[in-house]
Amino acid sequence: MTHWFHRNPLKATAPVSFNFYGVASSPAANKICNDLKMARARLLEMFTDVTCNPEIMKNATDAYFSLLQGFIASLDGTTQENKMRFFQNFKWTDTLQGNTPSAQQDAVFELASMGFNVALWYTKFASRLAGKENITEAEAKEVHKSLKIAAGIFKHLKEAHIPRLITPAEKGRDLETRVIDTYIVQCQAEAQEVTIARAIELKHNASLIAALAFETANFYQKADHTLNTLEPDYSSKWRKYLQLKQHFYMAYAYCYHGQTLLASDKCGEAIRSLQEAEKCYSRAEALCKEYRQTKGPGTTAKPSEQLFFLKLGGLIKNTLEKCQRENGFIYFHKVPAEAPLLELKASYGLAEPVPFEFPPLSDQCTPAVYATFDLTKGPKDDKAKPKQEEEVKPVKEPDLKPQKDTGCVVS
Repeated sequence: MTHWFHRNPLKATAPVSFNFYGVASSPAANKICNDLKMARARLLEMFTDVTCNPEIMKNATDAYFSLLQGFIASLDGTTQENKMRFFQNFKWTDTLQGNTPSAQQDAVFELASMGFNVALWYTKFASRLAGKENITEAEAKEVHKSLKIAAGIFKHLKEAHIPRLITPAEKGRDLETRVIDTYIVQCQAEAQEVTIARAIELKHNASLIAALAFETANFYQKADHTLNTLEPDYSSKWRKYLQLKQHFYMAYAYCYHGQTLLASDKCGEAIRSLQEAEKCYSRAEALCKEYRQTKGPGTTAKPSEQLFFLKLGGLIKNTLEKCQRENGFIYFHKVPAEAPLLELKASYGLAEPVPFEFPPLSDQCTPAVYATFDLTKGPKDDKAKPKQEEEVKPVKEPDLKPQKDTGCVVS
């Protein structure tokens, strides 16, 4: 396996019938409601369908969101809110909060929550593809692209739609700034992992690899720090993942920086850089154990037993031994007491979110059809409405069998 990524569970949601009874007072309005119900159910099915790919997912998301925006966009030629925006109640759980749902009677809440799940699907698709034993170049590119698409969706939700919510997200909920910011940065960091693996495979310059690894470690550190004010009960496991990846890529940075120093005949500094790589690697190894033992949402794995982790340990050991041999025979340099200060900037390979926009409004959603939704003719029988206390069942995600060298299990 080339990569291993921690994943939090998908968001779960209560069923929505879109049965607007007398409110949808024309055949065209009724068809929109029926199509919405079917498109939503189809999209929810795709989240757990192992045969789903990005093309199928895009078609499913476009079908649903193009219709849903008919309840959000202004269709009457005024700047007033769409009269249908606050008519339907939506319930969603959060990735860190178990099965306790949030509910809002707001179509923008549905747009943001479902969009969030779409982004999560792209991260899970990337993780599943990256977990293969012999990943091809085309598959690696798909992993890289999917992670950048996910980052773009999260970023678009944060900037364009979440600020429109009448009721702000509660602390630790998915639509809260700290949580969504962490997802954005994690996606960027993981995309850069793919770039680093590619650069190593193609034997690119050690200084470029060191710089990319350093930037990636900083991304993981930034993501970890973003979560440090959330409740440890539900954020600790995720943070352990971010911390172990930070130290892992700092080890990479010091290892390849050491190679750069050796190539510049700075053997003493190279040895010290490799010694620092060993320290970072040991810390990452300890964090792997802590990650396994920490309870919390998401997958459970044994990262330190995986191929990508073991390879780096061997590389650091062999490179350090080479530097020490060279120093004993040729250079006789003194090894500095302080580790070299890494001030590395990558000129290439940094992952940026792919800009995302929701699809345009469906052709079905015209001002004429919109006018046939009559809110004065709401349901007379309250029992016909979905029960507010209805339990939201967790999403049953596919039980994917790990590759033999991953050490992953799904909790």
